[in-house]
Amino acid sequence: MVNALASRYGATLRKGKERALVAEVRTGGRFLVLAFPQTFVNLSGESVARLMRRYGLEGEPDRLVVVHDELDLPTGRIKVKEGGGTAGHNGLESIRAHLRTGAYLRVRLGIGRPPGRQAGADYVLKRPGKGERMELAVSVEEAADAVLCILASGVGEAMNRFNGAPP
Repeated sequence: MVNALASRYGATLRKGKERALVAEVRTGGRFLVLAFPQTFVNLSGESVARLMRRYGLEGEPDRLVVVHDELDLPTGRIKVKEGGGTAGHNGLESIRAHLRTGAYLRVRLGIGRPPGRQAGADYVLKRPGKGERMELAVSVEEAADAVLCILASGVGEAMNRFNGAPP
């Protein structure tokens, strides 16, 4: 999703000191930092905390939008959320621990539940099938739209637009 946004703005993600690939973009008079942590998911809070410090956003978690995979949503479904728990997501746990809050914004990208008795960790690490890849490609673009909607119109409008019943 970060690559999709960077591509829309002709931005190049570059390796930053924060253990992330980073691009800075101006859109509609607003400043947007795109970042893709280069840590393991369960350590992504390290990168996020460093980025928040670099850009002077400490104490302003409501200015952070985290886009993440979500087992509890069907494949391809997008939902926007303000704060909340981590539902056992190791990346979100790490961000919560490093920021000392869960009050950041989220764009949840559904990947569905693993089939049968497959472990969640094994499921999220395997390459999706061709049909799922096509569906996920569309939802990645929708997730990018959701981030831009949050930026332009606020989280309330984004929730109204993206959290309704699937088409």
